[in-house]
Amino acid sequence: MNVLLVYPPSPDTFWSFRHVLKLVSKKAAFPPLGLLTVAAMLPRSWNLRLADLNIAPLSDHALAWADYVFLSGMIVHKGSAHEIAARCAALGKPVLAGGPLFTTGHADFPEIPHFALGEVEDLIEDVVQDMERGSLRPTYRSGTWPDLRKVPVPRWDLIDLRDYVTMPVQFSRGCPFNCEFCDIVVMNGRVPRTKEPVQVVRELEALRLAGWKDMVFIVDDNFIGNRRRTRELLGELIAWRGRVKPMIGFLTEASVNLADEAELCELMVKAGFKKVFLGIETPSAEGLEECGKQQNRRRDLGDSVRMLQRAGLEVMGGFIIGFDSDPQDIFKRQFEFIQQSGVVTAMVGLLTALPQTELYRRLVHEGRILAETCGNNTDAAINFVTRLDREFLISGYGELMRKLYEPTHYYRRIRVFLRTYRRRGPSLRLSGAELKAFLKSLWVLGVWQTGRRAYWGLFWSTLVASPGKFHMAMELSILGYHFRRIAGRL
Repeated sequence: MNVLLVYPPSPDTFWSFRHVLKLVSKKAAFPPLGLLTVAAMLPRSWNLRLADLNIAPLSDHALAWADYVFLSGMIVHKGSAHEIAARCAALGKPVLAGGPLFTTGHADFPEIPHFALGEVEDLIEDVVQDMERGSLRPTYRSGTWPDLRKVPVPRWDLIDLRDYVTMPVQFSRGCPFNCEFCDIVVMNGRVPRTKEPVQVVRELEALRLAGWKDMVFIVDDNFIGNRRRTRELLGELIAWRGRVKPMIGFLTEASVNLADEAELCELMVKAGFKKVFLGIETPSAEGLEECGKQQNRRRDLGDSVRMLQRAGLEVMGGFIIGFDSDPQDIFKRQFEFIQQSGVVTAMVGLLTALPQTELYRRLVHEGRILAETCGNNTDAAINFVTRLDREFLISGYGELMRKLYEPTHYYRRIRVFLRTYRRRGPSLRLSGAELKAFLKSLWVLGVWQTGRRAYWGLFWSTLVASPGKFHMAMELSILGYHFRRIAGRL
C-alpha cells in the first residue's frame, strides 16, 4: 500500500515566520505533527511518503505513486486544500481528509470522498482494515476522547529535520477553560488528557538521537491544564536533561494563571523552557468578562507577565481586537499595555468567529454572521457584524500593528523585556543556523533596513551592559523583521 501524506502550504501569516526563514537557512517553521503521528499508526509494511508543501511543491509524479492520499490542515489552509483535492480527483486518487480544517468544516469539501473527523487514535484500526479491503467509508467520526497513552512516537524519519526551525511534540490535549471564541473545547474537550511523562521523553530522545539540537514546541492546548501531570513531566524532563545533557530547549502555550505557580515556573525553567505563549487577549475587564476569560480576570495582567519574565520565561502574547465591549480607545490601550509589559512577540488579531464555538453560535442566534472564517486573524476579513464601525476597526487594527512593529517601538519593547527578564536555566548551544542568521542580520537589520539606529543601539547597549542577554536580544531583533513585514501589509 502506497500512502502519500500531504500538508498544504501555509499562507504568509504572523506564525509562518516566512520572512526570517532565509535568515536562519530553513524552509518552514514546523513540520506537520498530526500527519507524522498518523503515519506512525499505519502498518510498517506500507510505503509512506510525506509531502509538506511548505518544503517543496506537490508533483504529479508523487500523486501518481500513491494508492491513497491523506490530507490534513488547519482552517487557514482551506483554499490550498481545495486545490490539492481537485488535483487528486483529476488523477483518480482517493483522498482521506482529517485534522482541524475538516473536523469542523468538512461540509465545505464535497469533492473529497472520505473524512476522519476528530482524533484518530480510536478510528485508525477501522480505517486501515477498510483501506486493505478497498472499501473506505465516507466518514469516520470519533465518539470518544482517546487515551493519549496509545499515541506512538511520530515518524520523524519521513522528514528532513534540517528543513525546520522548531520540532513539535505534544504532551496533552484539552483545556479546562471555555473561552467563548476558542475552538479547543470543540476539538479536544475540557478535561485535559496527557501522555505518560516517560512517553514524552521517549519522543524527545528519538528526536535527539536523530540529531535534533534546537528548540521543541510543546504544542499543548494548555500546558498547565493538568498541573499535577505537568509537574510529573517536568520531573522526568529534568532527570532526562541530567542523564543525556541534551541541547534542546522548549517553548509552549499556557494560561495566564501560570504566573500564580512559582514552583511550577521554576521547574519549567530548570527543565529547559525558554518561552511561553499566553492568551492575554485584552487589558479591558469588560472584554475579558464578555468572552468568558475567567482566568485573566481580577488580576493585574502586566504584573503576571513580569512575574514570568523574572522567573526566566519570555512571554509571547495573544491579543484580540473586536469584542462587542471594546471602547473607542482600545487600540491605544492595547498598545500601551504591550509596550509597558515588554511582550515583544505580540500577536494581535481581529476577533473571528470559528465554526462550532460558543461565539459562533451566539452570533448566529443574533443574526450577525456574515461568512465563514478564513482562519487568519490578521486578515481584515471580519466574518460578523461588529459593534464598533467595521472600517474603524480594520483601519485602527492596521495602524496598531504597524505602530507595534515600527523599529523604534519594537526595539524599545525589547529593552523593557530585557530589564525585567532574569536569565535562568540550562544554557543552550548557539546553533550554526543561529550564527548564520546573526551574521546576515548585521547587513539586513544594521545596514539595509530602516530602523538601523535602533538596532545598533540595542546591539551595543546589550553587549556592553548585559552580555548574557545578547543572544536573546539578537534573536528578537531578527524575529521583528518578519513581524514588521506582516504588519506593513495591513
